[in-house]
Amino acid sequence: MNIYVNGKVVEIEDNETTDYVKERYKPYADLIILNGFPINEPVKLKEGDTVVLIKKSEIPTPLEIEYMLTSRHTPGVYKKLKKSSVVVAGVGGLGSNIVVSLARMGVGRIRFADFDIVEPSNINRQYYFIDQIGTKKVFALHDTLMRINPYIKYEPFDNYLDINNMYSMFEDFDIIIEAFDKAEEKSKITGFVLTHFKDKPFIAASGVAGYGDTQEIMIKKIKEHFYIVGDFKTEASMGMGLMAPRVAVAANIQANLAVRILLGDI
Repeated sequence: MNIYVNGKVVEIEDNETTDYVKERYKPYADLIILNGFPINEPVKLKEGDTVVLIKKSEIPTPLEIEYMLTSRHTPGVYKKLKKSSVVVAGVGGLGSNIVVSLARMGVGRIRFADFDIVEPSNINRQYYFIDQIGTKKVFALHDTLMRINPYIKYEPFDNYLDINNMYSMFEDFDIIIEAFDKAEEKSKITGFVLTHFKDKPFIAASGVAGYGDTQEIMIKKIKEHFYIVGDFKTEASMGMGLMAPRVAVAANIQANLAVRILLGDI
């Protein structure tokens, strides 16, 4: 029968176990991951199983690294996501965290748009670093993404989104995610998408400020293909700032919703 070992298809006899595979392919491995789950005891293998053998101090080959990055995924997820595409409008607190999560999940093509630069007040919640202050956000984020998962097609778009470029920005992607801070920008992109891409999944956000109960952040399906994530009441205002925990929670709910849609779970 055929199984996968560190990304390669190998043929083994029926009734063999994970210990046999370890001894045959990497006897010095510290960790065995079977179908996304680390195991400590021998397990009988079946057709199509995925086995990842890891030596913690070893630098894997490029093929092995890509496979190991997703070794803890649920089986079958990576292959589907590798063929998928998402575009994110805005890479501030929401967008930068969304893109990083999508990259860690292995979405094969990610485009992200913003025209701003990294400044000190961004660091409290956005996925940037002090040494990136003064750098264009999309390029700073791209550098970070390449350090996380270089096996993805990233498309940083350093420009202001308006009616002249939104159509070409969104048309070739499976899902559109809105991640702007300002209400007028959110309204503009929402109106455009619902007019021109009404059959394409669109995920927006509303109400993520402060440090209130994160359980109030939820997904609301507004209409077919249109979702909003947030508590729908706590907008940024005087005395109500934007803070890392709630922003990151909302961002990751948006990213996870996109993954669920891509995998056909919704």
